[in-house]
Amino acid sequence: MKIYLVRHAETDANQNKIMQGRSQNLQINEKGVRQAKELKEKLKNVPFTICYTSPLLRAWSTAIILVGDRVEIQEDQRLIERDLGNLENQSRDLYDQKKYWDYELNSHEENVETIQSIFARCSSFLDDIQKNYQENDTILIVSHGAVTRCLHHLLKGTNRKKNLLGFPVENCFCQEYEMKKENRT
Repeated sequence: MKIYLVRHAETDANQNKIMQGRSQNLQINEKGVRQAKELKEKLKNVPFTICYTSPLLRAWSTAIILVGDRVEIQEDQRLIERDLGNLENQSRDLYDQKKYWDYELNSHEENVETIQSIFARCSSFLDDIQKNYQENDTILIVSHGAVTRCLHHLLKGTNRKKNLLGFPVENCFCQEYEMKKENRT
């Protein structure tokens, strides 16, 4: 089956390099609306079976722009952004990405959700997708930077002991994947 991963469009916090996490349930900004409309045009002929989204407004808004009422949009709590703990609403400069993306270290400093926790919920989500959909289905997933990156690594079967940050996920990032069981080990 085909999976399209999309990171939500830009918000003012993204533009200002402020970490949103879960506590700031912000709407996308004008640039974000333009980004989503441009992506909608690129995806207009993709026959999506369903769209899954994070419960946060920025992901929902992006999903609505992308598919409107073309297909059902379902919210899934497992797609919510990483809990950034004490770092939420802080400058992005305070976020030591290497520490928080080291799978073996699995840091929980500053009450940041561990990377292994994000991988576990993303893996659970993909297991459900695999059980509930057929090979010819096409699934759109609209989420956040950390979740999109984890889903990417799960779908690609990346070695989690390697550099998990070597894959950039900008606002309104979109990539297509073919999901196969052997990709998910």
